[in-house]
Amino acid sequence: MTTPVSVAFTEIDLDAVATAEGRVAVCVTPDGKLDQAARRVNRLTKGTLARIIDSGTLEKKKPGDIVTLAWPVGLAAEALDIVVLPRNASVEESRRAGVALGRAKGDKALTLLGGALKRPVEVVLGAVLRAYRFTDHKTGDKTEVGPITVMVAKPEEVEADATPALAVAEGVFFTRDLVSEPANHLTTTEFADRIAAMKDLGLKITVLEEKDMEQLGMGALLSVGHGSISPTKLAVMEWQGGPKGEAPLALVGKGVVFDTGGISLKPAQGMEDMTMDMGGAGVVAGVMRTLARRKAKANVVGLVGLVENMPSDRATRPGDVVTSMKGDTIEVINTDAEGRLLLADVLWYAQETYKPRGVIDLATLTGACIVALGHENAAVLSNDDALCDAFLKSAKSEGEGAWRLPLGKAYADMMKSQIADIKNSGGRPAGTITAAEFLHRFIQDGMPWVHLDIAGVASMKAETPYGPKGASGWGVMALNRLVADMLESD
Repeated sequence: MTTPVSVAFTEIDLDAVATAEGRVAVCVTPDGKLDQAARRVNRLTKGTLARIIDSGTLEKKKPGDIVTLAWPVGLAAEALDIVVLPRNASVEESRRAGVALGRAKGDKALTLLGGALKRPVEVVLGAVLRAYRFTDHKTGDKTEVGPITVMVAKPEEVEADATPALAVAEGVFFTRDLVSEPANHLTTTEFADRIAAMKDLGLKITVLEEKDMEQLGMGALLSVGHGSISPTKLAVMEWQGGPKGEAPLALVGKGVVFDTGGISLKPAQGMEDMTMDMGGAGVVAGVMRTLARRKAKANVVGLVGLVENMPSDRATRPGDVVTSMKGDTIEVINTDAEGRLLLADVLWYAQETYKPRGVIDLATLTGACIVALGHENAAVLSNDDALCDAFLKSAKSEGEGAWRLPLGKAYADMMKSQIADIKNSGGRPAGTITAAEFLHRFIQDGMPWVHLDIAGVASMKAETPYGPKGASGWGVMALNRLVADMLESD
């Protein structure tokens, strides 16, 4: 996987500033106050910082912005980044500064003079997340990426505080890599193998094969992969860091490694983007990696259905009726509404097998979600206000957009079938909500449940707050925060 840029925390060494290579970053308040390190940089650069402050340049900047000087006099560095941050900078402002540094950094080493930073860990997290690049298939892009060195007063303490944050970054990178991979590389088997490799982190891994799912009666999930030569799999990741016997939180992800739409074939334009239709499974895998890396004191189980939706002589047809693990029959109206078929069986299996305290599923489920919310927010639908509100709070605290949509009987009635218990498509109106109501049918009575439709946020055509364009890793930070606040706060 893509390894996050190396970060080291060291004692403040002002004598080393002049010879630091790559880039040097120094913090200045919006009103121009300089800390000890900034004063040293000002002397080394023969008063350049003071002249910039006197010019009023920094007053026009927002907290978290940077002003860059190329080849500054008096420094060996190629660039000096002046970070505009107030002494009491918020988490958002601190991360914004880190993102700006990560964007500017490129392949160069970065020395951050962070002695006066209130939240150095947040600055580092922003820089690491933004420095992500997926280059696995670029033959000419093998440049070694320079490290980040952070000079602080108490490096051991800051490093200890940063360890969980860097575990989050690793989980985000794992998710981004999975979402970025082309389908001829990330097959269902390869996806399962990457998950299985996480047993080395302390996760208990179980992979169910097609014969196992047939015995369990998972006709809905298996119907999605009938047209593909790639075998359908169900991968389970268990992290048991909490009290023994305590019910886990279950995270369920849609893992369609490529979605042609099946017999209900998608238009050719844009179909190449369907390599990201496993985004929900990618987020679940990334969260589980983060929890294992930071040794979370919580019990969490992640379950992902891995399948490829292809047309062939074996493919499920519109009008077919399949039987779910629950026992409900489903009329397949549209084979491109396949994610909900997958999730129906995985959700039921999760509840029957693990008796969780709550269930959260993630899926790039509906184009209607993008029509409703664009690329700023994931859709959130839930049968439980407490769990939903807890997630929304976590998402807001991590800067990951999420917006709640309603559920209701009228929407559920749109999924009634004349020939089966339910159909898999209710048409265009309220498509995100009717899809959630389909899943709601497979949530057991009394089970707290949140559905996250991440179709608009899993992969982006433009830069995101924490990353370059492409796979965003949305949801890893919010779900990790939810676990920490809900399960580890005692």
